[in-house]
Amino acid sequence: MRRSALRLLLVLAAAGGCTVPRLADAPASVHRVPIGPGWARSSINAVIFRGYSLFTHAGTQYAAWYDGAGRMMLAKRQRGSDRGEIRPTRYSGNVQVAHNAISIAVDGRGVLHVAWDHHGQPLNYARSTAPGSLELSERLAMTGDREDQVTYPQFTPLPDGGLLFLYRAGGSGRGDVLLNRWHVTSGRWGSVAHPLIDGEGVRNAYPNPLVIDARGNWQLSWVWRETPDVATNHDVLYAVSPDEGRSWRSSAGRPYPLPITAATAEVARAIPQGSGLINQTSMAVDATGRPMIATYWRPSGSDVPQYQLLWRADGEWRSSRIGERRQPFRLEGEGTRRIPLSRPLVLAGDGGAAYVVFRDEERGAGIMVACSTDAARSDWRIREIDAEPVGLWEPSYDPVVWQQHRILHLFHQLVGQRAAAALDDVGPQPVS
Repeated sequence: MRRSALRLLLVLAAAGGCTVPRLADAPASVHRVPIGPGWARSSINAVIFRGYSLFTHAGTQYAAWYDGAGRMMLAKRQRGSDRGEIRPTRYSGNVQVAHNAISIAVDGRGVLHVAWDHHGQPLNYARSTAPGSLELSERLAMTGDREDQVTYPQFTPLPDGGLLFLYRAGGSGRGDVLLNRWHVTSGRWGSVAHPLIDGEGVRNAYPNPLVIDARGNWQLSWVWRETPDVATNHDVLYAVSPDEGRSWRSSAGRPYPLPITAATAEVARAIPQGSGLINQTSMAVDATGRPMIATYWRPSGSDVPQYQLLWRADGEWRSSRIGERRQPFRLEGEGTRRIPLSRPLVLAGDGGAAYVVFRDEERGAGIMVACSTDAARSDWRIREIDAEPVGLWEPSYDPVVWQQHRILHLFHQLVGQRAAAALDDVGPQPVS
């Protein structure tokens, strides 16, 4: 691949401990694989809710990003190689708006699925014309239902080689969450729930990427927002399906009438409006299927947001503060904000380890990882993965490589972002 912007950071988490990082694919703790220059005046290439930016199938890793002209670019390589194929697509996106990111996944037959350029737009979705190809089809419909106002699309791979597709229909403060399923054997999309979470015309849910545990349960968490102002975010909610989306219930097994609403949803953690609670973070499940949700908010009486981990253990929800921040920040207003700390990415490691990856200006704006191995999550060790500042970057990763090998492949690019979707004075960047 051409030397330049996009780099993958490879970090191997040691089983059962917090000796992070350990060597991966190189004699150094961090190995960077350049791909090509990317747009950087907004944070569109490096937002956490891309779900996903990188995806591996049968040893081939795929990546997607917008170049300096706003064209959607695709690349692939054999995992472990620094060389591969890059292809510009016929498609582009509104790169001035960080919401309009690209999401990718690969199904069990090796077909690449791509959704891009959404913030209340009609569905932009295509798939590769053949397994392993970077050539994309024409724009395609999925179910044809409620595809005229799509935002925040996210793919989730299924054990049978199919995919889930989660997205919002409607707007900020007034929208619903819908869920589709790609049936790999028939090559068709179907509706799982339209909607799964109902905003009832007065609020919307901001879901974290849906995750599937070792027993096949589908687990989902989200926050509510009452208006377009991010300050109206409140509460962390949870639902799980034991039967591939046919029914949903609380963590205690209480069945939900569908769609799920504010009156019926389980509150994993009550957090008032005005607390600086961030939306669209991450969730993981440990080896026993217990959920872990990473987020941040301002504790009562404080102006300083703190990273937090919520998890389910012994029949109750627990929480733990991850480190101690000192820099005040108030999360409020409409549109994309310029936020001094990234949304956190939580990963479940071996031996009960929990890892949280983040970027914080207070710590130099490089890439950090926090690790905890004790059951009470009372001891967090925070280490620097890469000291080089990454601007307004947020972590997105390859879920397959982590699940199969416990190696973390991060999409990496220095990006700018100003408040209210204003553009930063940053030229195309090597993602690094």
